[in-house]
Amino acid sequence: MRLETQPPVSADTPIGITLTINGQRRELQVAPWTTLLDLLREKLDLTGTKKGCDHGQCGACTVLVNGTRVNSCLTLAVMKDGAEITTVEGLASLGDRAGSNALHPIQEAFIEHDAFQCGYCTPGQLCSSVGLMNEGHAHTRDEIREAMSGNICRCGAYTNIVDAIEDVMQGGAR
Repeated sequence: MRLETQPPVSADTPIGITLTINGQRRELQVAPWTTLLDLLREKLDLTGTKKGCDHGQCGACTVLVNGTRVNSCLTLAVMKDGAEITTVEGLASLGDRAGSNALHPIQEAFIEHDAFQCGYCTPGQLCSSVGLMNEGHAHTRDEIREAMSGNICRCGAYTNIVDAIEDVMQGGAR
């Protein structure tokens, strides 16, 4: 049996990937070192996802990958080939409101509970909240706080954020 070898690939050679981003299938060419965050912000102009610390410590870059929350600053785009990505721009299209202009229930709850101040962390907080509810592990205020501990809010809106999540989990903000 003869093994065939592939020609070496340069670190500069773009790699073809396919992602479904906010419901839209995208075929993209990306450098191997491109983070999902940089792809979203710089190549696709989806600037709702924020670059905070760029080290995975603040949560401002949180997006949903196949429904699970991910720090996009630590995720290479090529690793998510074939994945479904939801950013804050696409939250409203999730669930039973797809195709309408209505906000996602968590977005409504954040407004109702005044769960943001400066707004910088809000996209990551929103995506993380939806991911937390998808995971189904947090049932109490303390569990919600623990599950959201990777998302920093410099303004200190934590109590209101927990109120908003709890409200949606209990069927409110609809």
